[in-house]
Amino acid sequence: MSQTDLPDPARPKEQITTDPSRASERLRAGGLTLTIGPWVIAAVLLAILPSIFTSNAALTIMNQMWITVVFALAYNMLLGQGGMLSFGHAVYAGVGGFACMHIMNASDFFASFPLPVLPIFGGLFGMGLALIVGSFSTRNAGTVFAMISLGVGELIAACSVIIVAFFGGEEGISGDRTYAMPFFGNEFLQQIDVYYLTSFWVLVSAVLMYLWSRTPVGRMANAVRDNPERAEFLGYSARWVRFFSFVASGFFAGIAGGLFAINYEILTEENLNTASSGVILLVTFLGGVGLFFRPIIGAIVFTLVQTVLSLQTELWAFYAGTLFVATVMFFPGGLAGLMMMHVPVFKLGKARLLILPYLKTLLPAAIGTLALCALVEMTFHVRHAASGDHEMTLFWTTFDSHTALPWIVAIAIAVVGLGIARMTAPALRDAWNEANTAGGAA
Repeated sequence: MSQTDLPDPARPKEQITTDPSRASERLRAGGLTLTIGPWVIAAVLLAILPSIFTSNAALTIMNQMWITVVFALAYNMLLGQGGMLSFGHAVYAGVGGFACMHIMNASDFFASFPLPVLPIFGGLFGMGLALIVGSFSTRNAGTVFAMISLGVGELIAACSVIIVAFFGGEEGISGDRTYAMPFFGNEFLQQIDVYYLTSFWVLVSAVLMYLWSRTPVGRMANAVRDNPERAEFLGYSARWVRFFSFVASGFFAGIAGGLFAINYEILTEENLNTASSGVILLVTFLGGVGLFFRPIIGAIVFTLVQTVLSLQTELWAFYAGTLFVATVMFFPGGLAGLMMMHVPVFKLGKARLLILPYLKTLLPAAIGTLALCALVEMTFHVRHAASGDHEMTLFWTTFDSHTALPWIVAIAIAVVGLGIARMTAPALRDAWNEANTAGGAA
């Protein structure tokens, strides 16, 4: 009797195989495969950026950007991959940074190893604190975990002004990175040297966190996030999966704190408080939670807003908050999700159908939004400028904010711009639907 003559229950099960060399089957295979191309491009980009932006100010901004990238990716290990909303994650970066500052000040010990090794110590201290806190905070997710993280964050932030020996009180702790053992003759006196050190660590940390997301624990973190009861039914402990993810996140947050200590050579209570934890939450949501690379975009955008825009206006935090609220309300996938929405359009070859509708709608909307910003800036100037200071400069134009003409012009531009955007929005919606529909004219 042949196998085809056997009844269905008696037939041997067909063996299912996967080929990790094929991109479509890597996820199913579950191996620690790594596509080299994007990482090589990222390394090349990090290497050539100082040739494009040569000033020390630009290098400092990029250093801050990469530190925020590491911190945001570490936070995404909790929120995006594990579903754990933390309101106090800055304490792990802060404790790692303070530990690195103490190592800097221990001159004999600090002089015995090169500076590029220092972030590892920050990561170990951050991981040590995460081991302690995670032992009781990861029993549950959701509101319970969020409230415990908030309480722990407030507790350690309060300790920063009480335990002066470690945190330095209100003044914080400062150090000097040049006391480390020279690394191939480099004492890291110049900002460009610190940039390449930071770039090296952001690339290494990103690769390690990406590989972590492809381990069984990283995959199960997604399952525990979506359905912890089913994960428990399959034999996995949701608590231990959350615990390991929490500890790993604390390690990389500590690395971010160590990089902060190297870059700025000072840490204060601001590196530990709830405001810093709220900023990294904002950054992660701004880029988008879930997929690995999304927080990178949020970190880049927020750092530019915090540094570049803050040089132009005192209200930069207001605009950052408005952008965050608009992103959460209208683009839950974040800025990266907004970009990824266009992938099907390009695959269908219909991207050119959106060019004209975008120009007709988004350009007037942008102009109207800038006019609203002008109204906000003029209101702030009228309310808070010194007595007799009536002149202000906005969009490279100097005018008297206490006269009616600038207000009339700004209101008119805002009404016209936003009105045109609203009128052309239905045509943009139709074009979007057409561009996302298979078939038809491209």
